[in-house]
Amino acid sequence: MTHREEPGSPPRILIAGIGNIFLGDDAFGSEVARRMMAHPLPDGVRVVDFGIRGLDLAYALLDDRDVTILIDAMPHGGPPGTLYVIEPDPVDAREPSAGEPVIEGHSMDPVRVLRMAAAMGGKPRRVLVVGCEPATLGSDDEPAMGLSPPVEAVVDEAIRLVQSLIERVLTEREGLTTPANPG
Repeated sequence: MTHREEPGSPPRILIAGIGNIFLGDDAFGSEVARRMMAHPLPDGVRVVDFGIRGLDLAYALLDDRDVTILIDAMPHGGPPGTLYVIEPDPVDAREPSAGEPVIEGHSMDPVRVLRMAAAMGGKPRRVLVVGCEPATLGSDDEPAMGLSPPVEAVVDEAIRLVQSLIERVLTEREGLTTPANPG
């Protein structure tokens, strides 16, 4: 499906929550998406909790969107509850490592999903990742239900962060489509 921009049309933005609710703080993205669904959103913005359904997300990435914002737990070395915004290089997402599985049934690695979408012909224009430093992650052998206190404490802040990213996209878009005011 191809989306052609009409002057003045709202951008198409996908907010994708990622996470496994049985693995503690890994559920961060799912929880943020679930709570965001209760908030009013601008036209052209869609929020989906993809959980661990990487194939569903890859298919969603085939739709032509202006921006996709992935929300996920992201160990990055900071204190638990630290929020990050990263814009991955789309070229890196298209170069799989030798012997690396494209997708796993019970987990979702956003980079692998981006690679799979690219292999299927998808070319996301812009991808942003809102990540949260986890405190606890369960395992298949030892599941962990619920977010840790430091991660739970930043869920509303993460929602505000995603909303500010949406506003930035809308503002950037307005700047591109609004005719210059002569004089």
